Amino acid sequence: MTLEYTAPEEIQGLLKPLADETFSFACHPGVPCFTECCRDLKLLLTPYDVLRLKKRLALDASDFHEVHTRTEFDEQRGFPMVFLEMKTDERKTCPFVSQKGCIVYEDRPAACRTYPIARASRMHRGHGRVQEDYYVLHEEHCRGFEENQQWTVEEWIKDQGLESYHHMNNQWMEILTHPRLNQGKPLSSRQQQMFFLACYDLDKFKRFILSGRFIDIFELDRKELDAIESRDEDLLRLSFRWIRFSLCGDPVLKMREQYKKAR
Repeated sequence: MTLEYTAPEEIQGLLKPLADETFSFACHPGVPCFTECCRDLKLLLTPYDVLRLKKRLALDASDFHEVHTRTEFDEQRGFPMVFLEMKTDERKTCPFVSQKGCIVYEDRPAACRTYPIARASRMHRGHGRVQEDYYVLHEEHCRGFEENQQWTVEEWIKDQGLESYHHMNNQWMEILTHPRLNQGKPLSSRQQQMFFLACYDLDKFKRFILSGRFIDIFELDRKELDAIESRDEDLLRLSFRWIRFSLCGDPVLKMREQYKKAR
């Protein structure tokens, strides 16, 4: 099913599929609608979004969530999903927007980077590759489409620095769409806690990895341990593998022999 049918109802009619076509767009302080798109949003944050934002703001994950997010649960599957908390002013403004623009621009969420493009992605269970479709979102208030700058999808992705976001978000999407988690049985409370810990609270997850029994149970070499201690991106990749192993049953982590027998 395409994004025109699965996107929120209020924008379904505003999406135009993009294949090999170009689109005209530019956003800068001279555009009359500048920052108009930065308000009254239900902005889903991916785990990689949270990683980048908390580092940018020099906050640990718990403090970031307390100040800047709210958590809702997917009713069907019970996934805890994190959304950016808008300000309580009349316009419900993004907390990171100013008159001069985004104050976290270099680490802004993937949805903000992608706009005015919308990306629909899915994992092909046969060959294991990510399939993508792109759309232009023509919102009525946006005057950026009146600018003369032309883009292909590939040019826009490179210009907005989306490669690393797509790489990390594809791994998260693989979990969300995993057949094992889409059988109609919602996650238990404990599984929800595991999911949130691994996806959205990397500070606690790191302590869980390095000070708990995790290292005793799973085979991780010194190089990998050094990487997760020093780079949050490597830690997040390990957290995705842990979710796939624990909740999806995928053999992406190797247990030590004595624990295999006890499992």
